[in-house]
Amino acid sequence: MTGLVYKSTGSWYTVKTAEGQMYDCRIKGRFRIVGIKSTNPVSVGDVVDFELDGTADIVTGVITGIHERKNYIIRKSVNLSKQVHIIAANIDKLFLLVTIHNPVTTTSFIDRFLVTAEAYGIDAVIVFHKIDTLDEAILDEQLYLQYIYEKIGYKCLRISSTEHKGIDTLIEAMRGNVCMFSGHSGVGKSTLANALQPSLNLKTKEISEQHSQGQHTTTFAEMFDLDFGAKIIDTPGIRGFGVVDMEKDEVGDYFPEFFALKGQCKFNNCLHKEEPHCAVKEALDNDEIAWSRYRSYLQILDGEDESYRTDPYAGGYTDDNEVE
Repeated sequence: MTGLVYKSTGSWYTVKTAEGQMYDCRIKGRFRIVGIKSTNPVSVGDVVDFELDGTADIVTGVITGIHERKNYIIRKSVNLSKQVHIIAANIDKLFLLVTIHNPVTTTSFIDRFLVTAEAYGIDAVIVFHKIDTLDEAILDEQLYLQYIYEKIGYKCLRISSTEHKGIDTLIEAMRGNVCMFSGHSGVGKSTLANALQPSLNLKTKEISEQHSQGQHTTTFAEMFDLDFGAKIIDTPGIRGFGVVDMEKDEVGDYFPEFFALKGQCKFNNCLHKEEPHCAVKEALDNDEIAWSRYRSYLQILDGEDESYRTDPYAGGYTDDNEVE
C-alpha cells in the first residue's frame, strides 16, 4: 500500500492513503540505519510504501520504503549522535512566521531558513505575525525588515490572527499547495492555523513573561487538510537553525541578491570576503545590500551556529556597518 505521512511522533507515523484511510505505522529497525543519516528517516510529507501488520489486535502498518522526495527542509540536529533532522518533506510553500518581539525573531534565523529553502527549491513566504501588538517604534522595525526582504524578491505578509487581518490574503497564497508553517516557539503557528480553520482547534499557549519566549505546544510535526484546498504542516517551534550540506562556494548562490551580482565579480569563485573587485562588497558599501544579510552570510560561510539566545543582533536590523 502507498500513503502520505501526516504525523510523526518519532516511533509511530500516521499514514493516509489516497482513499482517505488512516493507519498508524512503524518502521523496521534495520530501515533506520540503511542509507539514512538523519535522526528521523521518515518525515511528515513523505510518500511511503507500507504493509499491514496482521499480528496486532489493532490493524497497524510497517513502512517498507520511502518514495523519492522532491524537496525537504533540513537542519542540524541537537542530537549529536546523528547528523541532521528533516523537518518536513515535499513542500510547495514554506511560510516562515516572524515576530519582532514577544518573542524576537533574529535576522540570522530568518536568513538561514531562507537559504535552506533556496537550496532545496522551496518557495518561501515571510509572515510578519502579531502586527496588532506593535507600537510605533517596533512597527518601524517591522516595516524596515519587510522592505529588506521584499527588495530581494521575497513575498511578505502582515497578519494578525486575533484581529483576522491578512487572513484572506494568506488563504489565497496557500490554496492548492502543501504548506509548511515554521518559526520560533511562540510566534503563533498554531494560533494562525486555528484562524485559518477554527475546527482544527490546535493547542496554544501564552508567551513566558519572564523570558519572552514561546512555550512548546506542538511537540511533533503534523499535516492537516484545510477546507479551502490546501494542506498545512504544523511544526514544533525551532530555537536555532543550523545550515547543512552546503559547500562554501555555493552559499552565496542561495542569497538571491548576491547571486544576481556574482557574474560581475572579478573571480568566478569569489567568496565575497577579501577578494578584490567584488561586486557584492561594492554593493554592500553602496547600501544596495543589507548589512544584516551580509552578516548572516559570513556566519554561515564560517560555520558559526545560530543561537536564539546569543545573537548580538536580536531584534532585527542595526544601522551600524560593523561586521563582527
